[in-house]
Amino acid sequence: MDSLSVEDIRQVIDRIMNAYDRDQQIFVIGNGGSASTASHFACDLGKGTIVQGQRRLRIMSLTDNVAVMTAWANDVSYDDMFVEQLKNLLNPGDLVIGISASGNSPNILKAIDYARSRKAMTVGLTGFGGGKLVAAADTCIVVDSDDYGPVEDIHLILDHIFRLWIHEELLQRNA
Repeated sequence: MDSLSVEDIRQVIDRIMNAYDRDQQIFVIGNGGSASTASHFACDLGKGTIVQGQRRLRIMSLTDNVAVMTAWANDVSYDDMFVEQLKNLLNPGDLVIGISASGNSPNILKAIDYARSRKAMTVGLTGFGGGKLVAAADTCIVVDSDDYGPVEDIHLILDHIFRLWIHEELLQRNA
C-alpha cells in the first residue's frame, strides 16, 4: 500500500468522474479473482456512490453474464470474450477498466486495445511489475507485489477508496 501513488489514484478517479460528467458508460473486466473484483467494482461504484438528486454512474461488469462469456469463449475464443461484448455496448468516450494481476491476460489486453481503437478511455489495475497492461492502458495503477493474493486484495482496497472518494465528491456537488 505504501508504494501506491495518491496521484495515480486521483488520476483513475478523474477518469471515472470524467465518464460520469459526460454520462458515459463504464465497463469493468477481469479473470478469476479479478473477475470477482470487477463485479465488486460495478456493485460498489453503481450503488455506493448514489447521491439523492444526482444522476447515477453507468457502470457494469462484463464478467457477470456467464452465458454470454462462455458463448463467446466457445464460439470465437476466450481471448475475445470481452471484445465481443464491447462490440455491442462500447461508445466513444466510454471507460473500460481492465483488472489483471499479471498485466498480461490476453483477453484484457485485447479489450483495452479495442477500447482505445474505438476512442474510449482505459484504466488498468495490475501487479507483477505491470506487464503489458501498463503500456496498453491510458492510466494504470501497479501494485508492487508478485503474489496474486496481495495484488487482488489491494485492487479491492482501491475499489473501496474509489467508491468513498467519488461519493464524497458527489456529495460536495450537492452542498
